[in-house]
Amino acid sequence: MTALRSMIQAAAQVLELDEEKRKRTIIRMDAGGGSVDEVNWLLGHDYQVHCKDYSSARARNLAATVLTWADDPRNPRRQLGWVTEAADEYILPVHRLAARWQKKNGQWCYAVIISTLEPSDLIELTGQPSDRVKDQHLVMGAYAAFYDQRGGTIEIEIKEDKQGVAMAKRSKKRFEAQQMVSLLNSLAYNLIVWSRRWLSADLPKIKEYGLLRLVRDVFQVSGLAELTAEGKIRRIVLNCAAHWAKQCVKSLCKLLEGEHVVVILGEI
Repeated sequence: MTALRSMIQAAAQVLELDEEKRKRTIIRMDAGGGSVDEVNWLLGHDYQVHCKDYSSARARNLAATVLTWADDPRNPRRQLGWVTEAADEYILPVHRLAARWQKKNGQWCYAVIISTLEPSDLIELTGQPSDRVKDQHLVMGAYAAFYDQRGGTIEIEIKEDKQGVAMAKRSKKRFEAQQMVSLLNSLAYNLIVWSRRWLSADLPKIKEYGLLRLVRDVFQVSGLAELTAEGKIRRIVLNCAAHWAKQCVKSLCKLLEGEHVVVILGEI
């Protein structure tokens, strides 16, 4: 929450958002910026808002005021319903849509979407025919779908990066040990990104690969390293049966040429 205002102000400066432009600018964000104070700050600066309520406890209480729940048209495991309690804490009118879903243990989870956008706006923004604005079930689905799209490529890339270096699978109880794990994760991340740049010099399609695909596919090539008597790498033999070995051998030869390391294909 402490970063929201400075981030929005910086973005507004770069994008030259005057009052008229701000009125047509939608701030679509997760619950981290969804406190009453932050939402009111955005409303006071003329932005349109489409976000999740910061407080899970408040979301649970507001969900209790929903009169009718309906299945989400795009996610059958989630139910949606309009909050009926007045939103007097906000300085401008907002729509509030509650969502609920069940965990595997049967426990209900709740969230509330806060939006200044009208139903017709959401139908248009989600690419649906304008006559669907008359169907409340589809309108609720549009509010939820538009929120779900908030992160898009950014969130997918972050998730893929975490999976690529298996960040979520390693943790330590001691603070100092966890610091070391974080540093090793950073080192692994940088090495993978650098490797992608090195290999893409002669293999342009690798530029488009995320970390997960690089680790899962490209880096799974088997091979052997031959050492000199002093323990330095003299030759690398890549498995000729591996598809990516044939793809990457030229780039590796160029990369290691200055180190006087020979890279060849062979049977492993």
